[in-house]
Amino acid sequence: MFGNLFNNKFNLSLIYLFLSLVILDQLTKFLVIENFDLYDSVKLLPLVNLTFVVNYGFAFGFLNNPSINQILVSIVILLIILYFLYLLLKTQYKIFKLSLVLILSGAIGNFIDRIIRGFVIDFIDIYIDVFHWPAFNIADSCITIGFVILIINILFLNKKL
Repeated sequence: MFGNLFNNKFNLSLIYLFLSLVILDQLTKFLVIENFDLYDSVKLLPLVNLTFVVNYGFAFGFLNNPSINQILVSIVILLIILYFLYLLLKTQYKIFKLSLVLILSGAIGNFIDRIIRGFVIDFIDIYIDVFHWPAFNIADSCITIGFVILIINILFLNKKL
């Protein structure tokens, strides 16, 4: 099953992309946690702040409550990761593989936080006036972009999984 995985240039580039995204995600979170106190905020660009917040829930703060059973949340995420890894190994469609690599790199980046710290570090704060989108991180961005590619692929390119 894994023999052909490393012999194909496209698959190798996906492996490098996956590793690069997980490392970038963890590096940016490390820099935030080392240089900011919780809730510190610095204006980066118009409409974008770097704001250190923590997330005990899922993407974009969904179910963000430390009293919710973190073991259950972690098990659900691990099962999702394993399922997407299975799909990645099974499919032959390049666009589908790319979307799965993006989703997996984000899921694993956030899963690492959950296991090491018990929460996910978020820091990208996009806003207009007083209206803020929930803070997110590189991993959340990878998951979102991966799902957008996946949906476009299924709806408009009519590719099967």
